[in-house]
Amino acid sequence: MAIDFTLEPELAELGERTAEFVRTTVLPAEAEMLRGPGGPDDSLRRRLQRAARDAGVFAPTVAKDLGGLGLGMCGQSVILEEAGYSLLGPLALHCAAPDEGNMLLLERVADAAQRDRFLVPLAAGEVRSCFAMTEPAPGAGSDPSQLATTARRTAGGWMLEGRKWFITGAEGAAFAIVMARTGTGTDPAATMFLVPADTPGFRVVRHIPSLDQGFTGGHCEIELDGCEVGDDAVLGEVGKGFAYAQVRLAPARLTHCMRWLGLARHAHDLALGYAAERTAFGSRLGELGMVQQQLADNEIDLAASRALIREAAWVLDQGRSGKHESSVAKTFTAEAVGRIVDRAVQVCGALGISGDLPLSAYLREVRPFRIYDGPSETHRWSIARRALRAATTKEPKLEGAEGMKEPKR
Repeated sequence: MAIDFTLEPELAELGERTAEFVRTTVLPAEAEMLRGPGGPDDSLRRRLQRAARDAGVFAPTVAKDLGGLGLGMCGQSVILEEAGYSLLGPLALHCAAPDEGNMLLLERVADAAQRDRFLVPLAAGEVRSCFAMTEPAPGAGSDPSQLATTARRTAGGWMLEGRKWFITGAEGAAFAIVMARTGTGTDPAATMFLVPADTPGFRVVRHIPSLDQGFTGGHCEIELDGCEVGDDAVLGEVGKGFAYAQVRLAPARLTHCMRWLGLARHAHDLALGYAAERTAFGSRLGELGMVQQQLADNEIDLAASRALIREAAWVLDQGRSGKHESSVAKTFTAEAVGRIVDRAVQVCGALGISGDLPLSAYLREVRPFRIYDGPSETHRWSIARRALRAATTKEPKLEGAEGMKEPKR
């Protein structure tokens, strides 16, 4: 089995250019934002994305025919980690959630008219979008089969009724991809609908106060009350919403891992710099055994996360589902980045919890990742079920990785 992590020269150069752009342009903007009361707004997004275009690092996940760099998942694992070194890096490069996952979904499922109306302006960064699946209890959360929002046929199309919540980026989004139940009786079938934000009956009710503040448009609650759309709003085929959600979810949860790994690496770098200079008890902090253990454990978590991410990326690049690999990578990385940032705060002591370093903000941002894209408990349940099924049927639970080079595009 040949596993080769060597980067092709053009990808290595793009990674270096991305790292330089993040450090010289994005990190100063992040520092300015963290001194203020809120998160990134659209004026900041547009300014940073113009700079990313000028630097040649804009839209790494978007297809070349849509103006992007057209990287596969293995290439994205390199560039999105560099982008994630700052909270604002993914926003600047136009590879942040939820737009990144929505562009992938639209590219694979939308028809020609929908691509022109929704995907083209989204890929260009002219508009933002949101993905409306999660609902307040007792609706769909970790269990999508509890989907309560309904869509019923009308003479002119479909009538959507329901409530969505924790919809990232909904405030100011040009449109939403809404998941609604279209089956009748015990039929659990669901369908995705493309709903412009100015559609009558579509309303952002409120911003939900949350631990993190790093997403443009916040996390919102949405009401769908007499929201009527035409047949042309159906994304893909009626009744295939859950299947399309899988098209989006495995790659999207993996790109989340890539971005947060970059932020964890930045936190670790800050702790390394502090430990190398700060003195206590007659020596530098970095010479004390307990501090060395914290730094070493960070190095281990970074390396293990990166390896799991790249294996899952390789599997997805082969056209396989990657469900198992992405669940493993997501569960481990979500918890690892929390450990890394927390250790970095501890190493830096009072400075770590102050506003003089971004570590306290990073700690708030990474904690929800153990819930977003499926909580760790749900992924562990799925991982265990697949392992048990493989043990009883003798079927392989892993799809394997026999080469890790970025495929040529």
